[in-house]
Amino acid sequence: MTTTSPTGPDTEPVPNLAKSQPPGTDSDSPVTGRAEASSTDSEAAATDNRSRLLLGVLLGALFMAALDVFIVNVAAPTIGSDLRASGADLQLVVAGYAITYSVLMITGARLGDRLGHGRVHLAGLAVFTAASLACGLARGSTELIVFRLVQGAGSALMITQVLSLIQRMFTGEARARALGAYSAVLAVGAAAGQVVGGVLVSADLFGTGWRPVFLVNVPVGVVLLLLGRRVLPLGGAGGRERARALDLPGLVLLGASVSLLTVPLVLGQEEDWPRWSWLSLAGAVALFAVFCGHEARLARRGGAPLITPRVLRHPGVGGAVFRILAAMSVNAGFLFALTLHVQGGLGYSALRAGLTFGPTAVVFGAVSLTWRKWPAAWQRALAPAGFALTAVSVAGVGLAFHGGGDGGAVLYAGFAGTGAGLALAFSPTLTGALATVRPEDAADASGLLATVAQLGQLIGVASFGTLFLNRLESFGPLGPYSSAEAFSVCAWALAGTAAVGAVSGLVLRRR
Repeated sequence: MTTTSPTGPDTEPVPNLAKSQPPGTDSDSPVTGRAEASSTDSEAAATDNRSRLLLGVLLGALFMAALDVFIVNVAAPTIGSDLRASGADLQLVVAGYAITYSVLMITGARLGDRLGHGRVHLAGLAVFTAASLACGLARGSTELIVFRLVQGAGSALMITQVLSLIQRMFTGEARARALGAYSAVLAVGAAAGQVVGGVLVSADLFGTGWRPVFLVNVPVGVVLLLLGRRVLPLGGAGGRERARALDLPGLVLLGASVSLLTVPLVLGQEEDWPRWSWLSLAGAVALFAVFCGHEARLARRGGAPLITPRVLRHPGVGGAVFRILAAMSVNAGFLFALTLHVQGGLGYSALRAGLTFGPTAVVFGAVSLTWRKWPAAWQRALAPAGFALTAVSVAGVGLAFHGGGDGGAVLYAGFAGTGAGLALAFSPTLTGALATVRPEDAADASGLLATVAQLGQLIGVASFGTLFLNRLESFGPLGPYSSAEAFSVCAWALAGTAAVGAVSGLVLRRR
């Protein structure tokens, strides 16, 4: 393993003591040579162990954050029963994390540039751990929603430093291995979140019900904080490049527009779509237009906008934004509605529900890690094919559940197809878009697409979750709609969104 010193990528290597003997020293002495060789080997081993520990700390935090995105889905019905939370409350519990995470991602990365990535990573980890404790002790749905917002903010500060620290602290083959481990942890975290959530909720440890899904982060976070203080670089940025400004006005405008969009989508149906909900949606559009104007003016003045307009003009980036938004919306909406149906409609335990989702997450991870090795002739068709497979698979899941049964064995084929399709829709799109941008715009493009992915999950929970809950609480010609009928309607809407993504991919491929 070839790594740089844990103190920073520009640290000078340890000199070879055998070649820097003072005059008159017998450097050829067998005893002296063996001692110096042993000393050098010990230093190299210590550096190697320290680098592995550093990577372990970073990937441990990444795994914890990835787990937390999915673990709450499985616990949502139990949270609703225990706290007497409404469907809208549950949507905000799941989506609240994504609101602050998505809005603060780019700002979090820039804070790392200005204050030091190790220092900001630990600050975010401390906030995330404290918020996890507060979530686990929450006495009502409102408290839980607020603490989830704080937890998302901590995650944004923490996770945006991981790739930066890997890039700075590792070189060559060691960097390639670290980046491979990064991808694997994301995939495993997604799969493990469903199962671990089900295990913790079903175990009902000491009568705590759903609370361990948050409290499990506390001991892990404390250990990572103690280890992180030992191995992470805690100095200021001190880099050769001047850190960019934070664009606080842009941050406020983007956060306000996202909030104005999310709140009426989540609460509008429950309140029978009052006038304020429509005014809020209109306000979201207006504020987003103001945000875009502010970003363009700031870029023309030579400033550092939150989202650089120039990046959106790169070939393929605009289309990638739309497809990533669609893929992540379908992913989040599918998991949220499916969770409510199998636990609320079919009466599955949290553990059985978590195991039911396993094929989707496992196949998603496997395809995400292997698609680059597939034949080159297939590569450009992967994204539209992925969307098409997702549309067919999600529709198949909806049909399997439509009669009110458990779907049978064909259901798992639909779950696996959904995981494979979403992976093909997302991963090649992201990689292809980043390959088109200039090196100097790579960081901005990565931040933009990562933010869009989180916003897609937020929109998916808010919109498709609302569709499912609205149909569940409505009445048809023969009485109230069942959970199976509500999920079927939601599945067709999800399939339609995936079909639009497939068409957009085909159009761009022809171009």
